[in-house]
Amino acid sequence: MPGMEAASSYTDLRRAEAVSPKRLYAVDARCTPQSPVADVARLTDIAVDAVHAGGGHVLDTSQVVFPNGAITLVLILAESHLSIHTWPEENLLALDLFSCGGIDGQRVINELSGALRLTSVRVTQVERGLTGGRST
Repeated sequence: MPGMEAASSYTDLRRAEAVSPKRLYAVDARCTPQSPVADVARLTDIAVDAVHAGGGHVLDTSQVVFPNGAITLVLILAESHLSIHTWPEENLLALDLFSCGGIDGQRVINELSGALRLTSVRVTQVERGLTGGRST
């Protein structure tokens, strides 16, 4: 299974994060003509760098480039995942960062917003998870 070897090296990290707060950062933004979002390799490098800046660990990446130039990029993180979706015809970028544990989600978002030269950035944070123990 892809990523199992990389994931196994973060077993202790995942145990600690299992009881930590979980948060979804949902981001909608506009791309500018200077936004480097049409090059999937560059977009991937920028996303990986942003995760590292936020203290996260990238285990794997996957990307699809659609015929119209739209890109879907997913980074599997030891701390959960980051997905980026672009719509070039609308100059729109949507990003979801699901995080738990020690990753600084706001730092990841700030790094991405700056490096991708995004405007009209709207960030919605949603607390995830259930409290009060396990249910069946």
